[in-house]
Amino acid sequence: MRTLLLATALALFISFFVIANAVVASGSMEDTIMTGERVICNRLAFVFSDPRRFDVVLFDYTHSGRQVTYVKRVIGLPGERVEIIGGQVFINNSTEPLDDSFTREAARGSFGPFYVPEGHYFVLGDNRNNSYDSKSWEEPFVPRDAFLGRAVFTYYPRFIWHNHQPQV
Repeated sequence: MRTLLLATALALFISFFVIANAVVASGSMEDTIMTGERVICNRLAFVFSDPRRFDVVLFDYTHSGRQVTYVKRVIGLPGERVEIIGGQVFINNSTEPLDDSFTREAARGSFGPFYVPEGHYFVLGDNRNNSYDSKSWEEPFVPRDAFLGRAVFTYYPRFIWHNHQPQV
């Protein structure tokens, strides 16, 4: 009995404080993470460091009065200017677009500019034209404290390691 209780307590501790297990409910991150795939996220990833550009993150976001958990990619960092012009992402008035060759296709249209406030992030899905994300939201920025973790790997039905750099 003691072993069962210890195992249960350890599993609950890991589940609530170390990892987050998420099922991706939409195609917004395809082809990086497909609809229905299961992802393990590191809840401790942002305890001692800030989210970085290209991190695939799990976070809670409230819209239309209800809270939803999303998986998206960090694109804009605090203090940056993000603009999408003709489907290409530009950071801080750069003349070179962001390397987002990992996306399914370029976003149709132009959006922004968006000025990311301190303590907030601008996120996009990798399937840009089928993603409800920062470019579409009335409040386009995700507060840092909404992040639940960084995606580490997809484990079902296929296994893929995720890192913060684009998968090209």
